[in-house]
Amino acid sequence: MDATDRKILAVLQVEGRLTVTELAQRVGLSVAPCHRRLRELERTCAIRGYRAVVDPSAIDLGFEVLVAVTMDREDAGTIAAFESGLATVPEVRHAERLFGEPDYLVRVATVDIAAYQRLRDEKLATLPGVRRLTSTIVMKRIVNERPFPTAPQSNAITRHH
Repeated sequence: MDATDRKILAVLQVEGRLTVTELAQRVGLSVAPCHRRLRELERTCAIRGYRAVVDPSAIDLGFEVLVAVTMDREDAGTIAAFESGLATVPEVRHAERLFGEPDYLVRVATVDIAAYQRLRDEKLATLPGVRRLTSTIVMKRIVNERPFPTAPQSNAITRHH
């Protein structure tokens, strides 16, 4: 990946609906080479897809909770069953397995606190291997859907020393 590919990624992260012609103008390429690079970035999964970013409150899912999950068993079967079950819960927006405690951090979106309480008690707490759920209500998002930096950060730090 070279600097031009990184420019393409930077532009598309902010404005994913540009035409290839508009993209080519923004990154200083003619259309054909820009199109080839774009297809290669898609083929290699550097670009994994395109989608609309939806305001959760516009679809009545503005109540967000971060759920720390601590497991009571961590054998392969329990972990697989937990992760498989978690993946079927539509209210789960993000889920990461962590080193240390908690074992998982899960972001959930619901209509309100009552809906979250039902989800917690009826779905999340009943997943295989769950010992404890610790819920933290999101007050406000400070950084959201920020584009990835397109320049390697370690090089930028090294140059300043």
